[in-house]
Amino acid sequence: MNNLTPPAPIIDKLAWILLRDQKILMARSHNKDTFYIPGGKREVGESDAQALTREIKEELNVTLVPASLKLVGTFQAQAHGQPKGVEVRMTCYTADYQGTLEAAAEIAEIEWFTHAQLPEVGPVDQIIFSWLYERELIAN
Repeated sequence: MNNLTPPAPIIDKLAWILLRDQKILMARSHNKDTFYIPGGKREVGESDAQALTREIKEELNVTLVPASLKLVGTFQAQAHGQPKGVEVRMTCYTADYQGTLEAAAEIAEIEWFTHAQLPEVGPVDQIIFSWLYERELIAN
């Protein structure tokens, strides 16, 4: 008899890192208290570029420029609001965009954060904030 428990699932997400004046763009969904880096999950058959472009159009009403997409890195941590052991793996990209940023669909508001706002974001975003701060890409 094998008493090993299966590993907890990993939530696979994509995120768009947009920096301006040493601040990062963050979004908050309706009825949520935590801000997160905009993005979301792939649908079946979507590439990272297709999924991220679709999610950002839905959330922020702007269109990412596919040729400008650049991988920043992949970060993993406990998933905010999930049972202990459930982790999120966030693959992050930068990209240019067309249009005017605005909260759309499930997004209640968008804000520009510095590293000082670390307590207001989930665990994986905290890792990303620190990574950006260490590289002097966001201010304290």
